[in-house]
Amino acid sequence: MEIYKVPGIFVQWSPPCGLPTVVLASTREAMRLLRGIVDASAGRRTIRCTMKQATAICHQNAFLRICHRRPDRLLVLLLFLLRPSALARFSVAVASSEDVPEQLSEYIPFDASTDGHANLREGSRLFQLKRYNEASAFLWRAVLLKERAGDQYTVDEAFTPFLQCYLLENKIVDGLVFISAESFSRGQNQMGEMYLKQALERDARHEGAIRLKELMHVGVGAAIDGRDTGLESELVQTQRRLTKLGQIRDSVDLSKSRSKRKKTTLGNSDDAFWEQFKENNGAAKAKQENDDMVDKSPEDIYNIATYYFNNKNLTYASELFELSCQKSNAKLSPACTNAVYLRTNLCDWGEEGKGFEKDMDIIVQITKAETEMYRFVTIANEELKRQNGLNDKMDLEEGVIQWKRATSVHPHMMLGYPLDNKDVILKRHVAESMASLDEIRARLDDDGTIRDRPNDLPYNVEEMRRKFAKRHGMQLGEGKRSNSSVLPEPIRVGFVGCGFNSKAVMYLSQDMFRFFDPSVVEVHIFSSGAPDHPLFINGAMRGVDWRQRVIDNVDYFHDVRQFKEDHIGLARFIHEKEIQILIEWDGYARQGERASGLMALRPCPVQILHQEFLMTSGAQYIDYIITDKVVSPLRLDHLYTEKFLYLPNHFFSKGHAVQKEVTPPSFDYVPKANGTQFQLGIGSPQENACLASNPLGSKAAEMEVSFVYCNFNKFLKHNPETMRSWIRILQRVPNSLLCLLENPKEGIPNLRKFVTEVTARTDPEMDLNARIHFLPWEQNPFDHQRRSHALCNVMLDSHPYNGHTTAQDALYAGVPIVSRSDGDDTSIALITMYSINRTYQDMSSRVSTSANKVLGLAELNAKGVNHYEDIAIRLGTDGPWFNSIRTKLIKTCLQRNPLHAYWDVPRYVKNFERGLSLAWEAFMDGRPPHHIEVLEDGEDINGTSDVELIAREFKRKERKTNRVVDGRSMNKTSTTKDRCWYSGDLGSDVSTCCHAAEGQRVTWNNIKTA
Repeated sequence: MEIYKVPGIFVQWSPPCGLPTVVLASTREAMRLLRGIVDASAGRRTIRCTMKQATAICHQNAFLRICHRRPDRLLVLLLFLLRPSALARFSVAVASSEDVPEQLSEYIPFDASTDGHANLREGSRLFQLKRYNEASAFLWRAVLLKERAGDQYTVDEAFTPFLQCYLLENKIVDGLVFISAESFSRGQNQMGEMYLKQALERDARHEGAIRLKELMHVGVGAAIDGRDTGLESELVQTQRRLTKLGQIRDSVDLSKSRSKRKKTTLGNSDDAFWEQFKENNGAAKAKQENDDMVDKSPEDIYNIATYYFNNKNLTYASELFELSCQKSNAKLSPACTNAVYLRTNLCDWGEEGKGFEKDMDIIVQITKAETEMYRFVTIANEELKRQNGLNDKMDLEEGVIQWKRATSVHPHMMLGYPLDNKDVILKRHVAESMASLDEIRARLDDDGTIRDRPNDLPYNVEEMRRKFAKRHGMQLGEGKRSNSSVLPEPIRVGFVGCGFNSKAVMYLSQDMFRFFDPSVVEVHIFSSGAPDHPLFINGAMRGVDWRQRVIDNVDYFHDVRQFKEDHIGLARFIHEKEIQILIEWDGYARQGERASGLMALRPCPVQILHQEFLMTSGAQYIDYIITDKVVSPLRLDHLYTEKFLYLPNHFFSKGHAVQKEVTPPSFDYVPKANGTQFQLGIGSPQENACLASNPLGSKAAEMEVSFVYCNFNKFLKHNPETMRSWIRILQRVPNSLLCLLENPKEGIPNLRKFVTEVTARTDPEMDLNARIHFLPWEQNPFDHQRRSHALCNVMLDSHPYNGHTTAQDALYAGVPIVSRSDGDDTSIALITMYSINRTYQDMSSRVSTSANKVLGLAELNAKGVNHYEDIAIRLGTDGPWFNSIRTKLIKTCLQRNPLHAYWDVPRYVKNFERGLSLAWEAFMDGRPPHHIEVLEDGEDINGTSDVELIAREFKRKERKTNRVVDGRSMNKTSTTKDRCWYSGDLGSDVSTCCHAAEGQRVTWNNIKTA
């Protein structure tokens, strides 16, 4: 602890937060500080405010938080304004005590009965001091006072740590009973029933829960405590019931077990505080005080839940969706499935994961029922195919799939749900329902009416084939072209999406556009999303603008944000550009931002799904999905509506090896000096220990970390089965850690609770929670990738929803991935040996399986959960084997001349081009979409050298500079009737290509500047 002395001011630098605390001797000193300059600790910062403002602040005797972008240069971050009478006592203590917040709390007055924010601060302070009994009282007060506090904090900021207090004291059922009794006492009966049910599910013999159930389930006029209430008025009965509720609440109130209570900070007595929230003044008072949800319909509650979900309050949204589901008797099925989805996001799996299995049953039951009710198949004919935007050459044995209503489950939700083999077809059904109604919903107005679709839409595929044949001088026969040799000009390929900014798909794929051969494809981008804000680019991204890089490399970049709500206009715009192959880069990953309904209008003759959404689109108007033979084995084609376009060497695009900002791994770690702070590129995972100050817990404080496992995926990808595996791995690898990402942070208490419940049965003496740590989100993607190298020995992949971007980051950081490939050529013997109950067949579950095969690390692909654990444990205990695996992986990352097949972007693009050419040739030949496999010839198998990489990139840039348009070079002047490299919405007519007005003469430099 360091003390800096300034006249009239005491400044303490108090660890661990590193925030200086300034205590002022008087109001005059406060005003002097606020109006003047603080000069201490080599920091200087002017804080300006008027005398009136300073006086008002000082007279409040409250907290003032002053924030600044450069906290290292700002001395005063937290200012406590104290009464002079308190300073004398405090100035003695400050030199000897490091517990400054504890010292201050006695002397800072606040009204605990009305000041919710102050209650939250005090509860949070006590929580940090691990005084959970005392903290719970303040945190619950903050929950109740939230409405009066306005937007100073969210309910979840108080409610989550309140429940944690009970959890950390091993009294979670008491906490649920407490909330239930509180809800009943305020007339929130639906909420009370929900928490009472949860309490009884966890402990059916809990005395308080049983008493509460008996009390609330007796009718009016029934006996309470053996008393005949038949002659009592309703008001008297209500008062009597409220008294009993208060007794039950007090019996489980964690704060009642405190030995000493600070009356100076609590303000009003407990009785006075609780009184203001009771339903105790008759029916009118009850209606006024109770929660608004009681009188709301399930639909209204659903809409409110949606609001909280959109505002990232996942915990409260989850509760409201569940309330809506229960209140509708499960008839409002989207409420039920949304509640499941949010519980999955929050790892709210119920006791020992039993709730998760029930949730999966809910998903299956609802989706099966909706499939039977709403899905129908019609025998295909030409007119029906045309109306649905289908290729008329398609051989639809099943017929044309249509849905009367979309399923309650969204396709993106289904990615993380581990369904049995017999139910996995439901994932396709969910996607089908979205695809079938996608275009209709895009025409839905706010008033509920559906606008008419123009008669000429969807565009006719056969007519487009005739048009392109005529343009190229081809004669069409039955399934043949007159000249089936090389196509006469580059194929116009369009990529459409809203994520052409700092999104994961751009991080992985923007380098593709540097290497397309201009003689093979002409690349058009149709971007419906906004660019990143300059402050974000210059701040978090440190000047890296992926969108601009794409603009610099592609032939045409069309900013089509003006069509965001007009899919018909966008379809016409793309169709007029005569795009031959349109590639969808959103799938269903960005609902509300993606170009809904566009692909159903068939603006292009060949349509393909790629990269972002790793599951079938369910759309018969999408012809192909880009994949590989491991990720999507041919035997699983019944799970897809598209045909496979197989690429060699992994289907996933990733530019790590050619993106200059991405740091390649090294074989050795730079040693970390003792006591130094974490720095990227310094120290091993064992030394950095997931940035934990006490990584192995207090019982093993003197021991060294042996091994660090990690998983940096969002919690949506976790499930009880996978978490149990991780627990068993930690138990069998002494002093090992598990490093996770707090995504979302609200789910951490649920994960810790699950760990406690599981280990209580298997090894109650082992404090595994002390060995599980969470990292905050890292905004800069390059720093996130470097963290993998410094913080992780081995990545334990999620299943059945693999890591995708995070997995590529881990691999290029030299971090091996243990992945499950239960469905990968799994024999009956292996199924028996490793007790495999589910052979997962999802596309999203096999990304890492395919990666490991290409990297030569197939031994890390596990056949079931037991095999998965065996591999992970061996890596953590067999040093030589782990080092050999890690060395092999790092060699692939560092390999040059040629690049390794997995990291070779030009090679990937060349195979991509071949696949597009084969798909286009099949279309022009009149053949229906069919499975296509791209095969490399002998020359390509050698990979890309540095010379070839530079040459291919130069060829594209040269084409960019010297593009021939209508027989003239773009370096010459041209009019807006000529095609331009960029089209946007900067005031120009969308039908024209350039920004200049019609007829204005522009030069290449003018266009490039625009």
